[in-house]
Amino acid sequence: MFTNYFCSAPQCSPSRASMFSGLMPHRNGMIGLAHRGFKLKKDIPYLPGILRDNGYKTFLFGVQHEIQSGKQEELGYQNFLTAETKFCNDICGVFCKFLEECPPEPFFASVGVVETHQRYPIVENPPGNLKIPGFLPDCIEVKKDIAGLNILVQRVDETIGRIISTLEKTGKIDNTLIIFTTDHGIAMPGAKATLFDPGIEIFLIMKGPGIPERKKLECLSSNVDLVPTILDYLGIKIPDNIDGVSLMPVVKDGKKQIRECIYTELTYHAGYDPMRSIRTNKYKYIRSFEVRPFYFPVNVDASFSKGLFKQMGYFDRLRPFEFFFDLEKDPLERKNLINDPEYRVIIDGFRKQLISNMKKTKDPLVLGPVPLPKNCTLSVPWGYDPEQIWTES
Repeated sequence: MFTNYFCSAPQCSPSRASMFSGLMPHRNGMIGLAHRGFKLKKDIPYLPGILRDNGYKTFLFGVQHEIQSGKQEELGYQNFLTAETKFCNDICGVFCKFLEECPPEPFFASVGVVETHQRYPIVENPPGNLKIPGFLPDCIEVKKDIAGLNILVQRVDETIGRIISTLEKTGKIDNTLIIFTTDHGIAMPGAKATLFDPGIEIFLIMKGPGIPERKKLECLSSNVDLVPTILDYLGIKIPDNIDGVSLMPVVKDGKKQIRECIYTELTYHAGYDPMRSIRTNKYKYIRSFEVRPFYFPVNVDASFSKGLFKQMGYFDRLRPFEFFFDLEKDPLERKNLINDPEYRVIIDGFRKQLISNMKKTKDPLVLGPVPLPKNCTLSVPWGYDPEQIWTES
């Protein structure tokens, strides 16, 4: 279990594209959502395609969000198996049947489900002792959302249990690498579509031959590291010039750290909200590149909590252009130290490092606002509902 693992971007398509390419979104081209018209660059290394070219049969079950629906083969998938829905119970049934029918080996299977997206099941009377994430207020609106989220988490947990049991029953458990992860933080204000830790911190759990059991690894890492880690594990050449590094030296060789910092970014979601950040184990620096409210409403999913945060004024007051947090003293990122003279030299170093990395990696944002690509859709920038699409007419 990796306990200090983050995504490249706090949103679906860009993060998933990084997870499978080892490249930051501005380098793989996926700077927005696939279903809104954003596209991956051509000819980038992509995990299913790499494995296909190395003799693996590749399968997709359920959700992918890196390319338009129906074009999965462009990612390297040779087979796409569907179920009645893309909820975990239905997808699990199809996948377990696949495992029971002696699939060709070696194979790679990506199993994606729609849980735990909003909207969550409605729980009118949530338990009084419900545990609330520390970054959220402890009130009824939040409790309703968290109680609904917990229902979906339990369903996914049960699904993983069924898959593990099927692998054991079919005798495949001893020669299968199992990876359980997600793409971004929970769909709540202050998490998804922000560069605060609740938006970018995700989970990664691995189980398989040669993987130590019941071990927690605290190394700072990013989901751009997943591709090189898998390829290193399999003994397959890692593509040149990617942003990720293999975690295998930590997993197998006892190394404590593989990187000093991670970079995260957001460009387009439902709306345009360009931000970039650097995070180390001790500090976090975030820079916004446009004037925006503290939480940009069109990038916040509908929920009871969103209504609460609207009442609290988070969609009215402006966001600082820069944030700087001492994470050791302030893990909930409550005290913005950007104007604290004690940290001035450190902050200047982070500013320079961020711009230097943007230039080095040819981040288009370093040259100014990133134009909306042709045929991509954007929500009304001054709106509240992300489903309200902006048109010049």
